[in-house]
Amino acid sequence: MASHKRDCNPGLKQIDLDQIWDDLREGIEQVYNRQFMPKPRYMELYTHVYNYCTSVHQKVQRNGSTSKQKKGPNNPGGAQLIGLELYKKLRDFLRNYLINLLKDGVDLMDEDVLQFYTRQWEEYQFSSKVLNGVCAYLNRHWVRREHEEGKKTIREIYQLALLTWRDHLFKQLNKQVTAAVLKLIERERNGETINTRLVSGVINCYVELSLNETSPVGKGLNLTVYKDSFENVFLEDTERFYNRESTEFLRQNPVTEYMKKAEQRLAEEGKRVQVYLHETTLDRLSKCCEQVLIEKHLEIFHAEFQNLLDADKDEDLGRMYQLVARIPDGLGELRNLLESHIAAQGLQAIEKCGESALNDPKVYVNATLEVHKKYNVLVLTAFNNDSGFVAALDKACGRFINNNAVTRIANASSKSPELLAKFCDILLKKSSKNPEEAELEDTLNQVMVVFKYIEDKDVFQKFYSKMLAKRLVQHMSASDDAEASMISKLKQACGFEYTSKLQRMFQDIGVSKDLNEQFKNHLISSNEPLDIDFSIQVLSSGSWPFQQSFLFSLPAELEKSVHRFTSFYSGQHSGRKLNWLYNMSKGELHTNCFKNRYTLQASTFQMAVLLEFNVHKKLSVLQLSEHTGIKFDFLIQVLQILLKSKLLICDDDEADIHSQSQISVYSGYKNKKLRVNINIPMKTEMKIEQETTHKHIEEDRKLLIQAAIVRIMKMRKVLKHQQLVGEVLTQLALKFKPKVHIIKKCIDILIEKEYLERTEGQKDTYSYLA
Repeated sequence: MASHKRDCNPGLKQIDLDQIWDDLREGIEQVYNRQFMPKPRYMELYTHVYNYCTSVHQKVQRNGSTSKQKKGPNNPGGAQLIGLELYKKLRDFLRNYLINLLKDGVDLMDEDVLQFYTRQWEEYQFSSKVLNGVCAYLNRHWVRREHEEGKKTIREIYQLALLTWRDHLFKQLNKQVTAAVLKLIERERNGETINTRLVSGVINCYVELSLNETSPVGKGLNLTVYKDSFENVFLEDTERFYNRESTEFLRQNPVTEYMKKAEQRLAEEGKRVQVYLHETTLDRLSKCCEQVLIEKHLEIFHAEFQNLLDADKDEDLGRMYQLVARIPDGLGELRNLLESHIAAQGLQAIEKCGESALNDPKVYVNATLEVHKKYNVLVLTAFNNDSGFVAALDKACGRFINNNAVTRIANASSKSPELLAKFCDILLKKSSKNPEEAELEDTLNQVMVVFKYIEDKDVFQKFYSKMLAKRLVQHMSASDDAEASMISKLKQACGFEYTSKLQRMFQDIGVSKDLNEQFKNHLISSNEPLDIDFSIQVLSSGSWPFQQSFLFSLPAELEKSVHRFTSFYSGQHSGRKLNWLYNMSKGELHTNCFKNRYTLQASTFQMAVLLEFNVHKKLSVLQLSEHTGIKFDFLIQVLQILLKSKLLICDDDEADIHSQSQISVYSGYKNKKLRVNINIPMKTEMKIEQETTHKHIEEDRKLLIQAAIVRIMKMRKVLKHQQLVGEVLTQLALKFKPKVHIIKKCIDILIEKEYLERTEGQKDTYSYLA
């Protein structure tokens, strides 16, 4: 027989596993026994693995010749990288190591099993990382190549170590380990101090064992082991614990104390995650605790919320808000309760004021603002300015401001805007009690708070307009800046159209000042000066809320001035007509008939009556009416003010003046002041003006409603009754709240005027007529 020879390439080595394994195993045992290993020894072990992986294994052919593996992408330098046998031996080593280790821990319980498990895990994990370093070449080349070729069960050595721990130690001990961890956590919840390292050690192990099954290095944790073996049972345990504790605590303590306890428990659980649980547990743990500690007891919270509101317990209200806000859609009932409470407090505050609130705007507005201020602070602080609670405050204020004891007595929701406008008049009119600019600005801001809630903003506009007009005409504004500031605030709230007439009034006053200067210059240049100091204000009839005054015989002393100005104005503005508002005019009279010389500030009607006594010593009421042209009823009121001021005297009782009552000047008139204002508003005049204002408001509203209906129908063409009413209400909501029966009347008027018609064959439907 021919002999066969094996030829080797002298440049390549062949190493069998048996040649290195004994020494390699000895080194690995040294690592897992936590024995000190010098660096040269570590490099020896590394070199064993490297040499084995890179050794050449040649195939023997049948004919006796030798051939090397072909060079290729998985065969660098022509050498076939090997590793499977080494991989198997390492796997067997780890398995045997853990099977022996398990014997020491299988019968342990509670803290003992935790001490064993965490210590062994930390040591095993460290040793496995060292082993992984020793096998770095195997990992980088052979393991990676095997994995790329589809052998997904092949892992890097550290991952192999973890899988082996999972299969041979974790699966046998995890139930008793988890149970021990839960007992430890319960002890901590009950106030004991525990060794948290035992818990965190277990948690770290469970997290580390949650491998990504598709990656050779296990990157991208899916936390399956952690969630299945710990988190799920931990959450069940948490729910049981707090169900028992919360029920028991509430039975023995007030709700306010329970809320502090719940707050404390929620904070503790958050900290627990930070200290020793995985961060992903926080969300599920928070929801679990919130459901048990808060959501389950919401009815008790709702009942207590009302008590806390009644007792003004702002801090506890804030605590309740913070807790209930954690529950999805949990705040709805608290908002409803707050709204009802504020509305009730507002109604009560206004009712307490009694009739004084009906007659004194200050009392009414201040009572309203006090309630708003109190609960605005509450919403801002306790409820964190939550938009839902802000809306509850707004709705409540709208309810009690527009419908309360005062509006019921007056039998009109329009009483609120009327009183608010009068309050503004008090603030902005010259007075000895006028506040400083800064304080006044702050109060105007407060006025705007109430204004925001008023439904009938057109009523406020009408009354405010009338009062502003009087302040401007009578030069009674406390501050032009404050007046402008208030108009600016109204413009911001309701738009340009709302304040356009108010701004026009200011412009007219400015124009009138220039006009007076021109008239004075005209008198000087014509060399025909007037005997009296005379000034006028020319007002645009469409912008000012004044009515044409009744017929009146102007005193001869004033006729010349009026005539001269009328001629002057006509010369400047041809085609313009002046209507004189004598009821709005006033002047000053100097007396020469009393012991002292007085200056009387009087209305034009008062002047007309007093000037009659320059000619006559005594006149009957009827004669005074004929001479002055003042209506009899109105003249009586003018006379009563003059009689009350003791400038005139009457032969009859002042309270029972009739047409034949004789009037004369009281020569013994005395007054501490030399400058006396007798121009006092008359009650009847005020009452008539108020009635007229309300009448105008109703007329204006009907026109606004009709205009809105026409606009809507022009756009829609055809619309059902309910839809039309709804759209009208929406369009006019910023100005006032129209009554449905008035809208219906306006629809009927527009049908008569042929703007729209009822659609034939369709019930409650209207069509627009172009």
